[in-house]
Amino acid sequence: MTQRRVLPTTEKRNPRSIDIDARSTVEIVDLINAEDRGVPQAVAKERERIAAAVDLIVERFRTGGRLFYVGAGTSGRLGVLDASECPPTFGVSRSLVQGIIAGGRRALVRSIEGAEDYPDDGAEAVDRRRVGPTDVVVGLAACGMTPFVRGALQRARRIGAATVFVTCAPEAVRSAPADIVINPVVGPEVVTGSTRMKAGTATKLVLNTLTTTAMVRLGKVYGNLMVDLQAVNDKLRDRSVRIVMDVTGLSRSRARTLLRRAGGKVKPAIVMHSRRVDLSAALAILDECEQFLRRAIEGAAESKA
Repeated sequence: MTQRRVLPTTEKRNPRSIDIDARSTVEIVDLINAEDRGVPQAVAKERERIAAAVDLIVERFRTGGRLFYVGAGTSGRLGVLDASECPPTFGVSRSLVQGIIAGGRRALVRSIEGAEDYPDDGAEAVDRRRVGPTDVVVGLAACGMTPFVRGALQRARRIGAATVFVTCAPEAVRSAPADIVINPVVGPEVVTGSTRMKAGTATKLVLNTLTTTAMVRLGKVYGNLMVDLQAVNDKLRDRSVRIVMDVTGLSRSRARTLLRRAGGKVKPAIVMHSRRVDLSAALAILDECEQFLRRAIEGAAESKA
């Protein structure tokens, strides 16, 4: 007897959009917007599993590990995007968070759909990055079936790396080769199977939350300010000045002078001002406080008490 193949939720037809081609432009826009409104709620239901994944990532980072996203198509591009934004936002090395996409760099700008069909390629991609037991591999597969991603996760588990799987298909949860499965169920897409839509939005929300929360837990954020940013353009240089002004109460000209003395680094600049020390002493204080600016500043307040 032939076993009936279970169709993933992401491939099912959406009854609410079944006549989308007969609707007016504004009706189509309204329909898409209405469907998108359910995405944040679906992600919110996964809050505990997302938090568990963050704790796992932070634990591995603190032991010298790295984070790898592995995906194909939209999911792969979103992983590469999130990874590429971590260095300028949080001042981390480019090797700390890395994105792997089926088909390689060309697949970032051109669809290479067949690249996702080979699990051995996913395993080889993990090997090429020299993934080890201290690392975390996050597989991204909206439909849950992507062979490239499953091959990468299976290899990562054999190596001893921690594994996380992000999918919008509840049908894939039970067989997922991962320590933690994050499964925001957004339902069928407006255009059947077009997971670049709701599933892609859900995936981006999850990835943003994983890295942002991990970086906050590592002391890369003070209040809601990105105090470890890399000021590599005029916009970020101006933001650096404004952050120093906000935290210290200094004027713009004095904040600029302080930043120059700190080599353009926001966090040491603030410590230099708060503790009345030079750059080398500020760096030492930050090391003592495990790079948490709040602890360094509170230490200044305690010393004055």
